[in-house]
Amino acid sequence: MEEYKNKEAYELSLGQKQRVAIAGVLALKPKYIIMDEPTAMLDPEAKENIRKIVKELKKLGYTIIYITNIIDEIFISDRVIVLENGEKLKEFLPKDIVENISFLKEKGITIPKSVQTMQKLKEKGIEVSLEDLI
Repeated sequence: MEEYKNKEAYELSLGQKQRVAIAGVLALKPKYIIMDEPTAMLDPEAKENIRKIVKELKKLGYTIIYITNIIDEIFISDRVIVLENGEKLKEFLPKDIVENISFLKEKGITIPKSVQTMQKLKEKGIEVSLEDLI
């Protein structure tokens, strides 16, 4: 984040502001980091940068609570918890999403594009594992 130290906040893009905010949190050396919609309003490149940061933080041992409405982002998580009105409805591993499609649809949650693609390929007789798509 060195390159941003002399810039005014209004000169930074949303993605740069997100990275600066994450750096500020890391400076406090927390055990846990809560990220609420960290990729909201970011362009695809900035979203990917934030995902890479989250993955790296996980490798470094940080516990991250990642709150999102973007279903395609669940694949960076270790587990998925579906909440409704503050109540936990379901918990599952990202790799188990296929087994939870009915539940997600019932709750009005969009199925990730990668899973939709996998299902379409399967309908055409092409077997692809979820790991191949994410």
